Amino acid sequence: MPIPVTMDAAIDALKAAVPDGGRVFIPGCAGEPLALTETLTRRPEAAAGLTFEGVWIPGVNRTDWAGLHDDARAEAIFLGLEWRDSFAAGRLAFSPLTYTQVWRRLSERAFDAGVFTVARPGSDGLCSLGVAADFSPAVFERTRFRIGLIHTGMPAARDGPTVPLDAFDAMVEVDTPLPGYGAGAIDPVSAAIAARVAGLIPDGATVQTGLGKIGVATLAALGERRGLRVHSGMVTEPLIDLLDRDAVDAVTTGVALGSSALYARVADDPRVRFRPVGQTHAISTLSAIPRFVAVNSAIEVDLFGQVNAEWMDGRQVSGAGGLVDFLRGAWASQGGVPVVALPASAKGDTLSRIVPRLFCPPSIGRGDPVVVVTEHGVADLRSLSIDARAEALIAVASPAHRDALADDWSAMRRAM
Repeated sequence: MPIPVTMDAAIDALKAAVPDGGRVFIPGCAGEPLALTETLTRRPEAAAGLTFEGVWIPGVNRTDWAGLHDDARAEAIFLGLEWRDSFAAGRLAFSPLTYTQVWRRLSERAFDAGVFTVARPGSDGLCSLGVAADFSPAVFERTRFRIGLIHTGMPAARDGPTVPLDAFDAMVEVDTPLPGYGAGAIDPVSAAIAARVAGLIPDGATVQTGLGKIGVATLAALGERRGLRVHSGMVTEPLIDLLDRDAVDAVTTGVALGSSALYARVADDPRVRFRPVGQTHAISTLSAIPRFVAVNSAIEVDLFGQVNAEWMDGRQVSGAGGLVDFLRGAWASQGGVPVVALPASAKGDTLSRIVPRLFCPPSIGRGDPVVVVTEHGVADLRSLSIDARAEALIAVASPAHRDALADDWSAMRRAM
């Protein structure tokens, strides 16, 4: 069993284990090792020569790992505001991968070192990955030097992956706050969209929602349902109310993102189980779930039905993440519904988010037709011709932009 050491001593041991630099796994979501961030910020030279890799969520995980030192590097599948300087400087390598694709990449790579945030060990010597079970299981066995952060605030999940305490080469007890998440106050437009989405979710359905106001508002709008199941990459604060009201019979998720109250509740509730991405996002898993309704947000949708969830003003601002996996899973599900939800407009209704044509690589192409929901209605693009798709999308656009969109479609249609 490893003897607890300080964070500084653990970093010294890591550098001794990889003196010429190497690849280091860093978990994200609530498992982000903020104690390591603090120490490396104070000791930036310790990051030199290291390549950090993980799946870090914009707006939740804010550490710029590649920015710790000029000779540090990072690899990621999202781009966040805090990482833009490293991306621009070429220190952060961005890969446009889905969750299932990066799961495969991580599970096939050998890591020189890895940091794993875990709960206190049980009497059996096993440490729960707690409420952040998404990607750590993919790399644990393939990591040569392992640092275990025994986090006093990480609850042990009643049903979820564990790792043996004696598999760690260094162990550090930490009590820094776990990363959290809050969507903020739900605005009237997001609430209206969520109400329309909730109308697509009957009793007994299985639901996936993402981050953002619309995803959180949708989950909150399901309190009157019965027999629901949640199968999602992540769950957020409104799940507490659904569990309290017995709206949900079972939950399968990779991570929880919210408050310490959410973390404690879902870790201990017998209806909740935590599973890694290799299970939560696999098409074989999702296609076998009947009436699977996947609800994800986007930045804009064009009249061909192509979805942009990653670009804004010509800049990459996020990544596809689990969006593609879940929407395709809902398409393959018997009775499933692949939902893309977004406000019809932005900037005081001066900018339509239903656009004639995308001028960026699409996150979802027209070959994966979805159900688009705005505050103005529902456009089910499945089985529609290109003209019918355009007509349906114009009908859910802001009234202030419908005539212009119709003119744009007529011009594009004549040019085809």
